[in-house]
Amino acid sequence: MTPDDISRRTLAHYNLTADAFFAGTIDHDVRQNIEALLGAIEAPAPWTILDLGCGPGRDLKTFTALGHTAIGLDGSERFAEMARAYSGCDVWQQDFLHLDLPDSKFDGIYANASLFHIPSAELPGVLEKLNKTLKPGGVLFSSNPRGNNQEGWNGPRYGSYHDLDSWTRYLTAAGFAPIHHYYRSAGLPRDQQPWLASVWRKPVC
Repeated sequence: MTPDDISRRTLAHYNLTADAFFAGTIDHDVRQNIEALLGAIEAPAPWTILDLGCGPGRDLKTFTALGHTAIGLDGSERFAEMARAYSGCDVWQQDFLHLDLPDSKFDGIYANASLFHIPSAELPGVLEKLNKTLKPGGVLFSSNPRGNNQEGWNGPRYGSYHDLDSWTRYLTAAGFAPIHHYYRSAGLPRDQQPWLASVWRKPVC
């Protein structure tokens, strides 16, 4: 199966389950993740934020309420439609494997539970495009389900499950410098924290 086949199959699942996904995630508390991104941006506010894998638009609405310009991006046609209607933001429908992004546009990129869907062989190219679309000094936030660097199908969705060392190698190879990382959900033993969140900066020069 080619990377494009993998992407199409995963996106087809999200198109079919979009309404249930929205209902099941609308009340998720991701304030820690939003604050991790915004707290690391050093440019004067307000900021231009790319919500990469925005889904139905929950976090786009939050960024806008905080006074920032938020643009969504999702490969799912259904999610893109829902996000535009729910948030009122501009939402680009683009497959992660075929991103077409403007240079030096964004102060921050918010990739919450999205980048893990990219097959590891395709990840370097995607990260290079994300680096390029950030302004110098801009910040990338990512949160992914962690693992032992295995990848494959989890039901109808494809996932790549990196540990911190592996994820760090990919990000630094793409030109990002680490700021900090943490595991979610907060306050639980590590074996009950399935999410690895990390914050990265594009160097100024």
